[in-house]
Amino acid sequence: MLRIAWSTLRTRWLSFAGTFVALALGAALMAALGQVLASSISSPGQAPQRYAAAPVVVAPDERLSVKNRLGESSAPMAEPQGLAPELADRLPGAVVDRVFPAQLAGGPPAVGRPWSAARTAPQRLSSGRAPAADDEIVVTGGAQVGQRVQVVTATGAQTYRVVGLASAVPQHCVFFTDPRAAELSPRIDALALARPAAEVRAALGTATASETAGRTPAVSSKVKVLTGQDRALLDPSREADEQARNNANTIAGIAAAFAAFIAVFVVSSTFAFAVGQRQREFALLRTIGATAGQVSRMVYGEALLVAITASALGALIGPLATRPILGRLSALGMAPTWLVPSTSSAPSYVAFGTGVLVAVLGVVVAARRAGRVRPAEALREAALEPKAMTIGRSLAGGGLLATAVISMAVNAATDPVGATNNKTFMPIVMLLIAGVGLLAPVFVRPVTNLLAAPLGRLRGAGGLVVPAGAIASTRRTAATAAPVLVTVALAATLLGATAMTDATKSAMQTTPVRADYLVLPTGTAGLDRQLVERLRSIPAADVTTTTSTNLYTLEGAGTQLIERPAEAVNPATLTTALSVPVTAGTLTQLRDDTIAVSTTWELDLGQRVKLWRADGSQATFKVVALLAADSAADSYVTQAHAFSALPSAAYVKLRPGASVTEVQKALERATEGHNARAVTRDAWAAGATDRSASASRLGLLAVLGIMLSYTVIALVNTLLMAASDRAPERGALRLLGATTPQILRYVMAEALLVVAVGAVLAAVATALGLLGLYAALVQLGGSADIDVPWQPVTGVIALCFALAVLAAVLPASRIKGVAIPRT
Repeated sequence: MLRIAWSTLRTRWLSFAGTFVALALGAALMAALGQVLASSISSPGQAPQRYAAAPVVVAPDERLSVKNRLGESSAPMAEPQGLAPELADRLPGAVVDRVFPAQLAGGPPAVGRPWSAARTAPQRLSSGRAPAADDEIVVTGGAQVGQRVQVVTATGAQTYRVVGLASAVPQHCVFFTDPRAAELSPRIDALALARPAAEVRAALGTATASETAGRTPAVSSKVKVLTGQDRALLDPSREADEQARNNANTIAGIAAAFAAFIAVFVVSSTFAFAVGQRQREFALLRTIGATAGQVSRMVYGEALLVAITASALGALIGPLATRPILGRLSALGMAPTWLVPSTSSAPSYVAFGTGVLVAVLGVVVAARRAGRVRPAEALREAALEPKAMTIGRSLAGGGLLATAVISMAVNAATDPVGATNNKTFMPIVMLLIAGVGLLAPVFVRPVTNLLAAPLGRLRGAGGLVVPAGAIASTRRTAATAAPVLVTVALAATLLGATAMTDATKSAMQTTPVRADYLVLPTGTAGLDRQLVERLRSIPAADVTTTTSTNLYTLEGAGTQLIERPAEAVNPATLTTALSVPVTAGTLTQLRDDTIAVSTTWELDLGQRVKLWRADGSQATFKVVALLAADSAADSYVTQAHAFSALPSAAYVKLRPGASVTEVQKALERATEGHNARAVTRDAWAAGATDRSASASRLGLLAVLGIMLSYTVIALVNTLLMAASDRAPERGALRLLGATTPQILRYVMAEALLVVAVGAVLAAVATALGLLGLYAALVQLGGSADIDVPWQPVTGVIALCFALAVLAAVLPASRIKGVAIPRT
């Protein structure tokens, strides 16, 4: 049977060309995406930057470690503690480094540091001299030597004279004299040394036997000695790089999952269609003595021959796309720029094996169907279209659809936050699309009749022939519409889900705001204290600040330390600026020893809970208010727990009778030179929605760009396969007197009708998916809008129409066996 399978491939190459391309592209995608994953995992971290010229760095251990019944759990602390001053005395010659908020007014984001720390990078003077007086600074950009500029620090804005320019590094710096830096930030953030690490540990009195094993142990629970690559742990870009690395992993994983899903979909639909086309062939084989097993093995052999060659080709060429994919992700900010493409061959082997497995899984149903053809019945049934909806297909389609719907309902009711997560939502989307695709033949006739109703009013036979052809062959119509279903449903559901989630999250942040104006920082630091005092001195306005901080709780039966965001506020003025939704308790009881928490904390009103604050100190709080699910904050505490963190926002509420013009002018005067801006509530709300949407869609567009180019292959392939079935029919139309233009118009109309059927089926899958997401978002935000970005979705549908017309017209103009003369 393998020889017959090879002969079949040679004579029916067009039927398998699309499957070959789809499998090759799928294997290539999986190999390339696997290489992206391998690159993000195996790439060495970026070389140290801030302390590249310092062999040894002593830094505080900024992790909170809490003992539990299973051992110990830890998490990074949000509030830096710094090193004890006596450590500098025990390490003579150490460079004392302090890193604190400092930025030129209107200049690029920057930090302040003492000038002595400039040599740790190293950063050298490109012009000018080192600072010698408290009112002198050296900058890495944003000003020229001799200029007098304002520098905004945590205390406020002050004028300095630029006396030097230092070489640029990834993070801009403002260098002060060492005494002035100590005044602005007494906390010691690091000690840089050019001494052997063992000598440093010995000086600290903490040398251990683990040194001999070549490891860098923590000096104590609060201090660590860093050497080599470990020095990069203190770099300012570390968190952003780790986030970008995680983004690359997520995008590659999602895209690889979709690639495998679409490959199974394409292969199974293609082979099912091919088997349906070859009923007479299988009938003849059964008549001359071929067993059911032999026919099934022949179909498996065809699939394996195609899969092995296509997967091998894809596995070979796939890694070539690794560098372009990494470059594109880096350009979008979704991957670090320093990732090195992996040279591992493992992703190619995995892609090859997955491609072959996908082909075998995709052909299982088709092979069983081919093997069940009976010798006596096959010849009689070969002239008729086989039954499109078998019991197995109906059960599979209904089961997948029911599983998806039930899963959405359960997730929306029990875990609305998790239901909006892509890792939960996207598998449900796959189940929906697969279920609707399997049940497509059931909907072909009613949908076609509905869409073809306007054609009945047209003159001529086109209004009758076009829908009749689609209805008469529901299997062929469903197979052709399936790629359109996948393409449009993926684009509409994922883009719509992203738009809805972004809009709901933005509404949860913006709706509670009662203030007329918001004052927000324009740099990376918060609002300085001098600015806050100026804002509070504005007459006819009430000002409330919020400061972002973190709390830590032991969860998971007391075994895991969880970091939870919190807002430090003034309880007396909080409700003036914000409408905080409270389901139980009251915010009026918010004091230094109480807390208001959201329902996700799973705490009861009046319950006392042991927490760790941002600086690692332990405290016990009493729950005095439970926040609703649509609360903008996860928890509220008083400003006593903000420590050194600066306010992240100031809310300005006009008092009755206040002059809007006067308040606007006062806000402009107060924020001038302080790296802050005052905006109206409406302007801020609109900007929040736009920022959220643009940030979250980047990764999704990257995935869709890869996937949509893949799914259109299935559409073209199915239409080309169907063309051979339609040749006798179109030849008969020509013999009945139809001209070439009439036949081509008929072919175009039928292709457009089939694509429209696929778009309607996609609308069904999209509606189900977005309704499930809507139910979850309503639980979170109280209300939500079903929003589909019609412009890109319409573009995808238009692309399907154009490809369908092109793939249908070209074969129709070259029908073999029945000549169509030119007119």
